Amino acid sequence: MDKLRAMEVFVTTVDAGSFAAAAQVLGLSAVMVGKHIQALETQLGAVLLERTTRRHRLTEIGAAYLERCRDVLASVHTADGVAEALRAVPQGTLRVTAPVSFGAHRLTPVIGDYLAAHPQVKVELNLNDRVVDLAEEGFDCGVRMTHVLDDWLIARPLARSRMFAVASPAWVAQHGMPSHPSELERHPLLGFAAWGPDHVWRFTRGDEVVLVPVRSRFSVNNGQALLSAAMAGTGVIMQADALLAPAIAAGQVVPLLPDWDLPTRAVHIVRLPEARPSAKLRSFVDFVVARLG
Repeated sequence: MDKLRAMEVFVTTVDAGSFAAAAQVLGLSAVMVGKHIQALETQLGAVLLERTTRRHRLTEIGAAYLERCRDVLASVHTADGVAEALRAVPQGTLRVTAPVSFGAHRLTPVIGDYLAAHPQVKVELNLNDRVVDLAEEGFDCGVRMTHVLDDWLIARPLARSRMFAVASPAWVAQHGMPSHPSELERHPLLGFAAWGPDHVWRFTRGDEVVLVPVRSRFSVNNGQALLSAAMAGTGVIMQADALLAPAIAAGQVVPLLPDWDLPTRAVHIVRLPEARPSAKLRSFVDFVVARLG
């Protein structure tokens, strides 16, 4: 038995004055109205309504239970109203996760604009280069930079991320500008720990493909730290445009092998599969896709 439904039937029966009248209000048969009330009485072990052939009358227990039922149903209606409001108007706290460089350089400015447009929303952004379990760690959505996505996540594509190999102007002045990817093998290439110890850089130009293994004496799990090492002249790095674009524009690092392409990386904003996502989540995902898609 749906106890809340039975409570609603009981209250409606008392207010309507009879089983038949309650049945009309609720769109049920009079027999079904009687079954709901009988189920309540059985569960409570007490008579709520004394019945006659023409009318019914509340017992003392029934009168007391009636008031509690009204309180419970009012609270449920209030809760439903709050939930509906949250679905209609973006409000509340939104927990978002993203890779460090993408989050810091691409997503953060977008979040600022989103907050200006939705003053009732608070965003908590967690930057981490590992793959975060949204459900396990309590995140509403996240940005994934990978070709492989969990099948059960709802994913929206963003603009693909371009990769660049760069070094500092001082490094180029000392070692010269390479004209072919194979020349990089004799220079220190700095490793990004998140890609594993056996990572290779894949350069393409037309039909030509060159694989350059990264045999690095230095690797780090943070893109910004890797960029700092490159700017200090420690060696050559490969990273995404989200991180490198400001440094390239400022002349702090120089793109190498501009005639060659490095693989682009797929970028998606993902969320858990809710049938009716909240207004804050729905509006945030749409906003990010509009700006970065």
